[in-house]
Amino acid sequence: MTVIGDGPPGAPDDDRDRDGRDGDDQAERDTSEQVARRRRAAEDAADGTADIVPGDDLIGAPHVGDTSIPDDLVREVSGDDIAAATADLDDDAPLVPDSPPLTLSVVESLLDRRRNEVQISPTLTRITALLDLIGNPQQAYPVVQVAGTNGKTSTVRMVDALLTSFGLRTGRFTSPHLQLVTERIALDGAPIDPDTYVAAYDDLAPYIDLVDAASERDGGAPLSKFEVLTAMAYAAFADAPVDVAVIETGLGGTWDSTTVADARIAAITPIGIDHVEFLGDTLAEIAGNKAGIVKKDATAIIGPQEPAAMEVLIRRAIEVDATVARYGSEFSVLDRAVAVGGQKLTLQGLSGVYEDVFLPLSGEHQAVNASVALACVEAFFGAGAGTQLDLGVVQDAFASVSTPGRLERVRTSPTILVDAAHNPHGAAALAAALAAEFSFARLVGVIAVMGDKDVRALLEALVDTFDEVVVTVNSSPRSMPLEDLHDLAVDVFGEERVHTAARMDEAIGLAVDLTEDGADDMSGTGVVVTGSVVSAGDARTLTGLSPS
Repeated sequence: MTVIGDGPPGAPDDDRDRDGRDGDDQAERDTSEQVARRRRAAEDAADGTADIVPGDDLIGAPHVGDTSIPDDLVREVSGDDIAAATADLDDDAPLVPDSPPLTLSVVESLLDRRRNEVQISPTLTRITALLDLIGNPQQAYPVVQVAGTNGKTSTVRMVDALLTSFGLRTGRFTSPHLQLVTERIALDGAPIDPDTYVAAYDDLAPYIDLVDAASERDGGAPLSKFEVLTAMAYAAFADAPVDVAVIETGLGGTWDSTTVADARIAAITPIGIDHVEFLGDTLAEIAGNKAGIVKKDATAIIGPQEPAAMEVLIRRAIEVDATVARYGSEFSVLDRAVAVGGQKLTLQGLSGVYEDVFLPLSGEHQAVNASVALACVEAFFGAGAGTQLDLGVVQDAFASVSTPGRLERVRTSPTILVDAAHNPHGAAALAAALAAEFSFARLVGVIAVMGDKDVRALLEALVDTFDEVVVTVNSSPRSMPLEDLHDLAVDVFGEERVHTAARMDEAIGLAVDLTEDGADDMSGTGVVVTGSVVSAGDARTLTGLSPS
């Protein structure tokens, strides 16, 4: 393991290539039947008559064995037979009718039938096979990868903004999305358009079928939704092509499908307790899983961690001979001050001090994310002592950053904020930011959460923040049932502070009414919608904001 400061990290390679749900129901049914036929054909081929050959680039038709037809099924067909069979056909009509076009809603329907993306399995076999079939696009560009419990999406968006400002063409992969699935895959900071998204899926569909069939033949599961999305992103970035991809892990690290790419820079944001059923119920176990993104000879940028997590991360870096930079040692936030529309920062980078950096986001946690992002980009460019990044470019990049759904103001009078805090660690960061940077005389929370979270601890982190809360459900099938959330909220907040609403729009309306009932001046009141990324996305949609 090398610690940054012992010597400048290696400069990046200079020789890499660079070229500069609502849809038609019948279309969904028809397309689903076509996919089923493709899958059956692939399964038939996989029963021993077709070979999937790892390493082949862009494999076409499978290698089919004996296809001879038994003699008793063969009869002579005369010209009269053909004429009779085609008599009613229009001369200009195609012999095979056109397939209905794929649409975004159809693709989403197909993906939603796959294994839930929050359910991981300890294998990279399927995603490796799929990417191998299409030529391993993830090897066509360098990768900056970000894992952690909270702050991943914000950090990825900051890294993306910095690299773009320095003139690189970027690909960005984040999850989950707030409103529209195309948000997950971005080129040059902007989500790909629906047509490009659909085309990316369509290009992969035959290979998806082959991998599904091979996996099921061996007693395994088909590709998950997240595995397919990962492959779509990596392929889209290679097609663009991009100079660098900035990748957020989905869940964990070691077995996350994004980890098939060997990241040059691997960042770990703060680790907390979450997804215990998959990652473990201690910080050390969770850190061990997330540390899997740190590969041999990579540079590990480690955000602030509890000692139990930091020990595991450092041990991993030593094992793979990675270079390490730690928050609080090699980089940090030297100073921060609340400013209109955000905060003004002084950042200690790997190569020097960056002053007067305006970040249009609220919360100390976002300042820390900015510090991690800056260190990632410094390491990517090989910045060290005496090779500091251009301050003006850094300032412009951070000033351009946006992170929708993260303490985002979506309405004024009363102020309505949305925040994607979805676990106790995130809720604590939200509470701290609201206390330090806002001065509400009265604040009402709208809370909808996923049923598989530590909901009691999340509510306890917010008990001193909200005067009253309205509990509701969001648009996800994983949303905690209203009655269960109400009972937990009453235990934490007390019955007199808890209200219920059957739908998100009703909950926001009730929260606004509650702020009006308890304050003389609406300018000092606010509503915060929180509890999950889906809840934040629902609130953005209801308040008329378009997908980011």
